[in-house]
Amino acid sequence: MTNRPGQGEALAPPERRSASRAGIEWPTWIIIVLCHGAWAAVTLAHDALPMWIFIPFAAYLVTLHSSIQHEAIHGHPTRWRRVNEALVYFPLGLLVPYRRFRTLHLRHHRDERLTDPYDDPESWYVCPDQWAQHSRWLRLVKSVNATLAGRLLAGPLLAAIGLLRADAARIAAGDRAIARAWSHHAAGLVPVVIWLELVCGVSIVIYALCVAYPAMSLLLLRSYAEHRAAGDPNHRTAIIEASPLFGLLFLNNNLHYVHHVHPRAAWYRLPAMYRGARAEYLSGNAGYGYAGYGALLRRCLFRPHDTITHPRERLQLDQRPVKRGYAPRVEGSHS
Repeated sequence: MTNRPGQGEALAPPERRSASRAGIEWPTWIIIVLCHGAWAAVTLAHDALPMWIFIPFAAYLVTLHSSIQHEAIHGHPTRWRRVNEALVYFPLGLLVPYRRFRTLHLRHHRDERLTDPYDDPESWYVCPDQWAQHSRWLRLVKSVNATLAGRLLAGPLLAAIGLLRADAARIAAGDRAIARAWSHHAAGLVPVVIWLELVCGVSIVIYALCVAYPAMSLLLLRSYAEHRAAGDPNHRTAIIEASPLFGLLFLNNNLHYVHHVHPRAAWYRLPAMYRGARAEYLSGNAGYGYAGYGALLRRCLFRPHDTITHPRERLQLDQRPVKRGYAPRVEGSHS
């Protein structure tokens, strides 16, 4: 595997076919039940657990819950969008409304615009023109955030502030869909706060700082280098061959290129798909990836994995930004 942008010639990527559904998705149902049950148990028993056990265990479960939400966004474990939303309705991570996650993430799956600061809502790149207008302080903040250490420490705060500012402005301008998304988020937060504060005796402030924030950092560890601004869209998405611990935590989304090739494939199918055509996938994405998160930490802890400003020549940002939204079809889904 290489971790440098643009190296090597890639063959044609694997066919972007939809994954067939066969019967009940038992692995996803099981992980949903286990995640919620374990979260309830560990928060209920927090007084009996040392903090060095409670905090990482709870943060791991909240991160896993976000990974399950990602599965729901892509049409799992059922064919019905509302049912999938109901299964992950309660925001254990506190910070991001599920419906906003869904809208923004499906827009992100437009591979030909991946990493484009205009059209990819999950891009951390900065347009060169915007960078030129930034103050020295803002440049420093974004430079620190471009390193893995900065992303883990400051990224959750910067992401939350960015989302709140953008959504508040759109709600003020009359965007009812975003307002409804935040209303649902608030409704889901009520039982979470009641459970934590009144049933378990866990301060919501302590939970936010010591559990939800580290959980968001874990998610940013996964997403930190999963995309780069390469010219060929097939070379923009990484494969990280993670340990089983991280594979479960991210529901195999570390095999991110495989996920982008097969966005409707269930999480538990991705490893076998990758093993069965490893050479083809690594050729398809030009070998972009890392041999585990340890390798990523060693290379990028205190330096960016790519440029901070988006390389204009790679994606031709001088062209008018694409304004239409995008959502991969999900079998049997409906609004």
